[in-house]
Amino acid sequence: MSTTSNVSAGKRIEALLDDNSFVEIGSLVKARNTDFNMAQKETPADGVITGYGRINDTLVYVYSQDSTVLGGSVGEMHAKKIAKIYDMAMKMGAPVIGLVDCAGLRLEEATDALNAFSEIYLKKTLASGVVPQITAIFGRCGGGLAVLGQLSDFTLMESNAKLFVNSPNAIDGNYEGKCDTASAKFQSAETSNVDYTGDENEVIEKIRELVDLLPGNYQEGIPYVECQDDLNRLCEGIDGSIDDIQTLLQMISDNGQLFETKKDYAPDMVTGFIRLNGDTVGVVANNSDLLTSNGSEKAAEFVNFCDAFGIPVVSFTNVTGYETTIEEEKKVAKAAAKLTYAFANATVAKINVIIGNALGSAYVVMNSKGIGADIVYAWPEAKIGMMNAESAAKIIYADEIAKSKNANEIIAEKAAQYDKLQLSTQSAAERGYVDSIIEPEDTRIYLIGALEMLISKRDERISKKHGTV
Repeated sequence: MSTTSNVSAGKRIEALLDDNSFVEIGSLVKARNTDFNMAQKETPADGVITGYGRINDTLVYVYSQDSTVLGGSVGEMHAKKIAKIYDMAMKMGAPVIGLVDCAGLRLEEATDALNAFSEIYLKKTLASGVVPQITAIFGRCGGGLAVLGQLSDFTLMESNAKLFVNSPNAIDGNYEGKCDTASAKFQSAETSNVDYTGDENEVIEKIRELVDLLPGNYQEGIPYVECQDDLNRLCEGIDGSIDDIQTLLQMISDNGQLFETKKDYAPDMVTGFIRLNGDTVGVVANNSDLLTSNGSEKAAEFVNFCDAFGIPVVSFTNVTGYETTIEEEKKVAKAAAKLTYAFANATVAKINVIIGNALGSAYVVMNSKGIGADIVYAWPEAKIGMMNAESAAKIIYADEIAKSKNANEIIAEKAAQYDKLQLSTQSAAERGYVDSIIEPEDTRIYLIGALEMLISKRDERISKKHGTV
């Protein structure tokens, strides 16, 4: 048991883990450096509590920085303790959770601290895709420490905490009163750095919920809980939630559970976890009919995580094209390429549900049959094709329209023909691009059945070191 539970660092661990499950490792470690009178300073556990315990009986490794010891600054032995926890977690195949409250690197230890700190970067890199990594920020997390969260899979942040590479006052033309770039609000909404913000208790509870949804490692298989929801439950009225995608996802999920990731960032794309028949499933869904660069990158990152840990992905497509602004034009092609690559490269079970429009190359990007979706369902009123019928008619029959005295009638007539021949779900199904046309209220039933069928999926790819997109 921990001998330092009287400090906030210890109390956070106690709140996070199952009662009486924490076992501390390295409680007697102290700072080794003697320069700048360091030998005269008390550094219990060198400012970080490390060990292991359980969350709902799942083994996890945890470190929690103690801001009462030299501000929680990272010194040589402090960093080595965290690196050791990573070594153990990778051997045992268990998640690592970091509770960050740190003043930064310890100046008194200089290069020793820097070298040891770089070992944490290395361990986190080696652990990526092997075990889930979760970082929670409760105090300050600045400079090189900010990179720790981005080397993790998920980052949560207490509402009053600070996260920054450069503090607001160090940015030319800015100051904290003008724009607090270190705030939880800025970091969650304006950057893609934070998945969830809340008070300390809410952050702790969210970590516990997230651990329940994730496998312990990439070989373990997705976690299962006994489903208490009706497997044949109809989702009546779900088509009315096409513009409220979070509600739609909750209607489909077992008991309405939805763990949304990066909720405040790029709200045009929703990513997160639901449960279907007790199994964890990743979801990616358009929450706007236009694809953006931020939304694409957000979804690509999420799909990559799901693929690394064997979590099936279900996408819900409703998109007509790309957002048309100068800022988007600078980066949307690259971002869309990343999303295309993520879906096409993923070997987990992939299902696409077309719930609205699926037009142009933006549709192709969204887990279409052509880039590797195993199963594609479409609602009856969905539209699948190059562009909307009226625009297509104006282009195809431009000469005829120009010569006609009744242009509007011709446009309406030709648009109706185009809609039937090229935009209907029936037309797409006849060509094999849609596997089944399903009623919206049956979506949950079909998804559960498809996932059960795909449980034994094996997808071998050409041997290579890694892709470059």
